[in-house]
Amino acid sequence: MTDEPGPAERALYLTAVRNGGRLHPDDLARADRPALAALVARGLLTPTPAGYTVANPRSLGDRLGSELRTRATRLLLQAGRLPTALGPLAHAYDALRRPTAPTTDTTHVEGNADIRQRISDLTSGCKEEVLAAQPGPRPIEGLQMALPQDLSLLQRGCSLHTIYQPATLADRTVLRQVDLRTRYGAHVRVLAEPYERVMVFDRTVAVIPAAEDRSRAAFITDPTTVAFLVAHFERDWARATPADRHFDPPHPTGARIVRLLARGLTQRAVATRLGLSERTVAGHIARLRELYDAETLVQLGWQMRGEHDA
Repeated sequence: MTDEPGPAERALYLTAVRNGGRLHPDDLARADRPALAALVARGLLTPTPAGYTVANPRSLGDRLGSELRTRATRLLLQAGRLPTALGPLAHAYDALRRPTAPTTDTTHVEGNADIRQRISDLTSGCKEEVLAAQPGPRPIEGLQMALPQDLSLLQRGCSLHTIYQPATLADRTVLRQVDLRTRYGAHVRVLAEPYERVMVFDRTVAVIPAAEDRSRAAFITDPTTVAFLVAHFERDWARATPADRHFDPPHPTGARIVRLLARGLTQRAVATRLGLSERTVAGHIARLRELYDAETLVQLGWQMRGEHDA
């Protein structure tokens, strides 16, 4: 029996309500008997000497709600115990000696499903960090599917560094998914310039597209090549800006202050131009430097100008 009454049960219950809260056996057709039995089993109809009377559906809702919450709690506890229960099997898998077939530094995998599975295996086996440069749009379905594994990665102490383009985080559904990860400690930055797609796991395995339609991927283990890709990622990461402002955008006055400073105005002149105190201007600048992780006003102006141009 399902948790909720089906259409036939609902219709019969409403018929009983319209009849003053009662049903007489003579008023029932043979086709109504399964729905009648189900309503009695659920406690929505109570047998009486004269037939059946309706019961308050709220009591069923309370009872089913309690049962569902108990079931959900049991499943959550089971999910929490599962990694520990599978630990010995995972250790045995890690210690498995692979067949002595010729090894290569690059493995090509075709098909989106096989690529996702291989990346999922690498994420599950990650021990320290994942680096990901993700240009272009991000399908919301893929982000939703990967969320439990990404949160598990973060909860076991690994770091997750991801670079997106500004247009990607303009999608509010994608932004919410990214925000969920940052709450668990993921680091996200935005780079308003072209860069290549890459994922690196524990600085030992790198994944890059091997076809324009991303239906083929190369999994690289050559230390020199992986180090080269990590260096490129770190260069892009250094030029990127923290994504915090996408969750809490800076005040428009701050942007005006930076634009005026970039034109060569002094802090006092900016305060006079905008009708603000120098202390207020200094406060805006300090918050923006922290938000954009900028060490100097020149760097701050360059980062904000790059975002505006994008």
